[in-house]
Amino acid sequence: MVGLIHSIESLSIWVGRAFGWCILILTFSVSYEVFVRYVLNAPTVWAFDMMVQMYGALFLMAGPYALAQDSHVRGDVLYRLFPIRVQATLDFVLYVIFFFPGMLALFWFGAEIAADSWRYKEVSWNSPARIQIYYFKTLIPLAGGLLIIQGIAEILRCWMAMRHGTWLERLDDVKETEAKGKLLEDDELLTEEPQR
Repeated sequence: MVGLIHSIESLSIWVGRAFGWCILILTFSVSYEVFVRYVLNAPTVWAFDMMVQMYGALFLMAGPYALAQDSHVRGDVLYRLFPIRVQATLDFVLYVIFFFPGMLALFWFGAEIAADSWRYKEVSWNSPARIQIYYFKTLIPLAGGLLIIQGIAEILRCWMAMRHGTWLERLDDVKETEAKGKLLEDDELLTEEPQR
């Protein structure tokens, strides 16, 4: 079971890292648009659509990554005070009642939206460039499917925590600078020699 959980997390992390490059494309397109608009006085017709699609792709495909890294938003004022078995049971129930129905709806209706978009070869109505958006709409059911797969890993993780009373370690990836700084401070305190 641990191997399956870590395999699913590896997939989610890989997808998150791959789509993280959208930030670079987004940054370059915004910078280019600002330069040509305000310096050369020659705005583009495609930059707005490019920015919307890159941001949307990043937002959609970062969901499984955030879930795999346990970095999604959680109202944990009381949650963190509960014993691990209670936390795991609560998570398990909430995944079954709320998460999976929502993600199944995202996948199902997203697939319908994407299929219609491909059938009509849908283009953007926001700009005169008429950029195709059916490629982008394909990401909706893809994100829903990846979230469902990562959700399976999460309920397996909850099941293990309910049985053993400890959370399975997550695959390590990047951390916020504040968290890394705290870890470094803790390591330094542990390795310092006592003053004489």
